[in-house]
Amino acid sequence: MAARWWLWCVSATMAVALLLVYGVPSASAQRKKEMVLSEKVSQLMEWTNKRPVIRMNGDKFRRLVKAPPRNYSVIVMFTALQLHRQCVVCKQADEEFQILANSWRYSSAFTNRIFFAMVDFDEGSDVFQMIRVIRPPNYAGPLMLGLLLAVIGGLVYLRRSNMEFLFNKTGWAFAALCFVLAMTSGQMWNHIRGPPYAHKNPHTGHVNYIHGSSQAQFVAETHIVLLFNGGVTLGMVLLCEAATSDMDIGKRKIMCVAGIGLVVLFFSWMLSIFRSKYHGYPYSFLMS
Repeated sequence: MAARWWLWCVSATMAVALLLVYGVPSASAQRKKEMVLSEKVSQLMEWTNKRPVIRMNGDKFRRLVKAPPRNYSVIVMFTALQLHRQCVVCKQADEEFQILANSWRYSSAFTNRIFFAMVDFDEGSDVFQMIRVIRPPNYAGPLMLGLLLAVIGGLVYLRRSNMEFLFNKTGWAFAALCFVLAMTSGQMWNHIRGPPYAHKNPHTGHVNYIHGSSQAQFVAETHIVLLFNGGVTLGMVLLCEAATSDMDIGKRKIMCVAGIGLVVLFFSWMLSIFRSKYHGYPYSFLMS
């Protein structure tokens, strides 16, 4: 009996000792965590009262956004506003972001649980290296490629008894021309950036099909450029045919005049687009 009592006393003493050893530091760590969190929230509130959008560098981002403890959310915009970056879209997005943050700051629902911040590339380039951008898969490209291969395979199967069409220079030239026109009009840029088709001014209702900056473009703009390049190309083809064909002189003159007209008209429109995007562009061709 005495041995059992002694064993119970030893166990109880060890339990109390463990509680003292590990329990007290746990409470101390909790108080320290609360103090750090309170300091972070106070610092963010102080900056927010001065400016709705807090400008952060690498150190501030790591300490206030990435490092725990944190019971608040930070909406961060990554941008590049320095003049030498020439990012027109960044300036436009910054204006809207400032309006949003300012509206939240003076709204009745404002709390110390949501803050707005900004990281400029020239002030925190190391932060950009922390961000991993994961784009959702786009299956449009593989589907179009599969459809194209299916069409080509079907044509080859239907014409399997006569494969001379594969050596048709006109067909290959037309296919190459279509590819060149698509690439030079900016279709690859659209595929990478995904711009809107056009822009409608919410105040006036006016629809812009040409972007006013040389740093961006609309989908409709690439279609217009594709049409203009096609018109210039068609004009050049007519001029070449007029100079080398065996038709009578009257038809060749008509083709020559039509070719010159197409080149002059569509190239003039092309220059007008360049002048609207590259302000101060000094050249014009009949039309401005």
